[in-house]
Amino acid sequence: MADSSPSPPASSSALRPFLMLGLVMLFWAGNSIVGRAVRADIPPFTLAFGRWVIAVLFVAPLALPKLRAQWHEVRARAGWLILLGFLGVVCFNSFVYSGLHHTSATNALLLQAAVPTCVLLFDFLLFRGRPAALQVAGVAVSTLGVLFIVFRGDWAAVEALEIGGLGDALILCGVVCWAFYTVLLRKKPAVDAPVFVFLTFLLGAIALAPLAAFEGARGLTVAWSWPVVGAFFYVGLFPSVLAYFIYIAATMQLGPARAGQGITLMPLFGALLSALLLGEDIALFHAVGMGLILVGIVLGAFALRAGAKSPVALRAPRG
Repeated sequence: MADSSPSPPASSSALRPFLMLGLVMLFWAGNSIVGRAVRADIPPFTLAFGRWVIAVLFVAPLALPKLRAQWHEVRARAGWLILLGFLGVVCFNSFVYSGLHHTSATNALLLQAAVPTCVLLFDFLLFRGRPAALQVAGVAVSTLGVLFIVFRGDWAAVEALEIGGLGDALILCGVVCWAFYTVLLRKKPAVDAPVFVFLTFLLGAIALAPLAAFEGARGLTVAWSWPVVGAFFYVGLFPSVLAYFIYIAATMQLGPARAGQGITLMPLFGALLSALLLGEDIALFHAVGMGLILVGIVLGAFALRAGAKSPVALRAPRG
């Protein structure tokens, strides 16, 4: 197969997609902070359902005028569209929300740090993607930084970590789903980004509606207040609409393996937001871990500037 991948960005803009991923991870870290803050006020599937309903309403004015003209492409690749919506919207969020009810935040963070490695593996197995050595080194260094934060700079804590059980299995299922979503974005319909995002969000809202209704039938209801309303709008706009648009655009520019590495930024921003919003302390191990994560990201950027390419081009949106 001929190499039809896009050329790496010019040196002056090589860091731009990595900065885009940083913004995405900031929004997703904020999602975790908000989710923690309202966990006693909003049942998990109700929060997820409300998140995607609000996201659909925000995107609809951008997508609907273009949907009719691009419907033939949507129909032609409907299978891929449904699969991507199922993996990236329904499964990932459902597995993670559910898993956090049965496992610790430490275990969840450690397991999600496996996303970049899973992306490299799935990209190779499905599309024979062969990352550059510098890119692999960047993933390894960033993952080391995540582990340093998770274990608080004390490697003896590895012995006390217990992995196993339902919660960890659910988180790992979410990791696998997100890695597949990232790799398979190259198969998305060649439609404008608002159309693609709108349809995947709509699929997510439809799939989560029965689960939210089941929570309501069990007496799990929302304790309405203005902060709760604000939480719904935050998760519906920033980690959903804005983050997915930006993540897709960055993946189109970088390829799935480099985009997947961005997940390692989540503990960095999570620690910073926890310190700013929840009053938690920033310790030396946070600083060391953050430094390693940033070094890994910089190595990935150098690999991009050196001209390393993914062997299969990502499909760019039309228009």
